[in-house]
Amino acid sequence: MESLEGNRVKVSVDIDCDEFEKKLDQAFRKLAHEVRLPGFRPGKAPRRVLEARIGPQAARGEALNDAVPEYYTRAINDHDVDAIAPPEIDITSGAEDGPVSFDAVVEIRPSVTVTGYDRLKVEVPSPEPTEEEISRQIDQLRKQFGELASVARPVLDGDNVTMDIYGSYNGEQVEGLTVDDYSYEVNQESLIPEIDEHLRGSKVGDILEFNARHPDPAEDGLLRFRVLVKEVQETVLPDLDDEFVREASEFDTVDELQADTSESIARSKRANTLESLMHQVAEQLAGLVTDDVPEALVDTEVLRRLRTFQLRLDSQGVEVETYLEAIGQTTEELVEALRGPALMEVKSDLALRAVAAAEAIQVSAEDIELEMALLAAQVGLTVDEIKSSVLGGDENRLKGVRLDALMRKTRGWVLERVEITDDDGNPLEWSSLNPDDNFELPPTLSENQTP
Repeated sequence: MESLEGNRVKVSVDIDCDEFEKKLDQAFRKLAHEVRLPGFRPGKAPRRVLEARIGPQAARGEALNDAVPEYYTRAINDHDVDAIAPPEIDITSGAEDGPVSFDAVVEIRPSVTVTGYDRLKVEVPSPEPTEEEISRQIDQLRKQFGELASVARPVLDGDNVTMDIYGSYNGEQVEGLTVDDYSYEVNQESLIPEIDEHLRGSKVGDILEFNARHPDPAEDGLLRFRVLVKEVQETVLPDLDDEFVREASEFDTVDELQADTSESIARSKRANTLESLMHQVAEQLAGLVTDDVPEALVDTEVLRRLRTFQLRLDSQGVEVETYLEAIGQTTEELVEALRGPALMEVKSDLALRAVAAAEAIQVSAEDIELEMALLAAQVGLTVDEIKSSVLGGDENRLKGVRLDALMRKTRGWVLERVEITDDDGNPLEWSSLNPDDNFELPPTLSENQTP
């Protein structure tokens, strides 16, 4: 092993004759299936006959193609070389005959030093449900059982308006935007947003005429609308009492419904608060890394995100090309959009590794068991199945699990020390947001988002 400039190392490997002879035998057996010799069935020609027919160099070249990558991989695994890019390999001896030696120069993951990771401050949305949020959600249930009643007052948000709509573009009627007796709830913005703006405050008998932006960005002109307001109705909600609750829900009392609604909102808000916390901590950790980041790491993260994005589209039965065409984006623009988030993710990862080293954080057998249990839950297997079929005693895969466990433990160490306040300035405890300790620092671009 030799350290080089530019965050690289040179791995020098020697393979003695006896060791390489095994690779030569494998190469000849492989060639015996590919080369047709008179008098021999495929795969049955002896090595000496093949050597006489095709020469020794063909098998040696085959053996080198197989052996060099294998011994390179063994070397970097044995010496814990954290390679982040393909190696540049130079066969220094043995290309023609004799023992084989080669050098592999490869870029490795840099080690960085960060400070201030134990003094992070984050402001997040409050995870506590408000009375208004609880009432609003219960009103949505009441609305399902509400009745419409005509009113003579001006239109308010939430009213149902029956109207005749005539839409035109460049003087020509637009069939999809022309309809009689259309019923519409104001402030839904399911039509053209300008319709909501003009309906508010209108009364029965009003004729509204206005222009609106075309929903197709490729069209430069404006749509022209003429709307006749024919009826305005408000939704009369049923009384919120125990009788209604028993009819409309699984609960018996208003108090039970309110308590369940409050807990449901709290769970959702805690998830949003937790996501905001994780995102901000990842950003701040990334900001502590002032060293230049190898492009190879960023490229790898971009590729990972592209694959995740493609798998998500595949699960929805959508081709990537179709999606990009629909949003007016090229593949190059998509890749470029991913580079910023990928860089932040790489820096955040480097910062966590630096924290683990600086604080001498170690993983225990229990930490590794937890990581395996989480992995098993993700893929729908048992821990024993993960150990036997997925890991199978493969030391490199086990190293990966240990690294994941170390990163999870280090994230926990950092998060326990973050000063967390909500948007009203109230202090929050990390444990109250994530009581199960089952968390991940997400990339800038959530897995549920599209670029």
